[in-house]
Amino acid sequence: MRAYLITNHYLVSEKFNTLNALLVESAKRCGIELVCKTNAEMLAGLCVGGKDETERVDFILFWDKDITLCRMLEGLGFKVFNSSSAIAACDNKGLTHAILNRTGIKMPKTIIAPMSFKKEDMTAFATSAAEKLGFPMIIKESYGSFGYQVFRAHDLYDAVEIANSISPSPMIFQEYIKESYGRDVRLNVVGDKVVAAMERYNEADFRANVTNGGKMKPYTPSVEECEIAVKACRALGLDFAGVDLLFGKDGPLLCEVNSNAHIKNILDCTGVNVADFIFEYIKERIK
Repeated sequence: MRAYLITNHYLVSEKFNTLNALLVESAKRCGIELVCKTNAEMLAGLCVGGKDETERVDFILFWDKDITLCRMLEGLGFKVFNSSSAIAACDNKGLTHAILNRTGIKMPKTIIAPMSFKKEDMTAFATSAAEKLGFPMIIKESYGSFGYQVFRAHDLYDAVEIANSISPSPMIFQEYIKESYGRDVRLNVVGDKVVAAMERYNEADFRANVTNGGKMKPYTPSVEECEIAVKACRALGLDFAGVDLLFGKDGPLLCEVNSNAHIKNILDCTGVNVADFIFEYIKERIK
């Protein structure tokens, strides 16, 4: 079996190179030759309205967020994991909450900022959001990773400053979950099963992300936590994902879902190689 691993041409670092090597090695153990291709390399071989120069493979593992390329490959008949619609739903935090809003999944109270075409004064909207959510309040860019685009506003002055600095990029306003300060749970889901879990914690920051200095330890999720993670993945159309949960005063809350979560940290923490589960799942799906 032969497949492509699609990554982003402009994300080159030791962290990403290590992840790519992990995926290639895992695929080999599963009897799959995984060939690394960047989105730039793939797009250079695709001509809209022209000849497709892309080699046929059994499937494509799409470890990027280039939705346009992903949709083009799906349109050409390639089996792509995850799908373009699932990746798009996770990449935009506002869209994630819009899709999951009617599923019954418990989430922090969330207000999605209105779309704007240019930089706008967000004072009125931030004030309205604060009246409903109170302070502290969390403000997130809708597109972001590793916790870098997540901010905590202590008062209205903070909220307006943060929102105006983000505009015109999409953003969401969220209730602050004080019980989960510097703590969350990452559950890796493959198919309909949670295959690995870890708790992340950071005593110096309200964000638990390991990239921001957080630490990690193995975690045994409850039945409820597993049900939330799997249900969210089903609703978003995901084959696999990393699901982040917060510790709420009345139980777990869904924070966000990552369509192509970095799996090296959870391997180091738990000894579980999520990639092995992903490739075995794909092989079964293709059958």
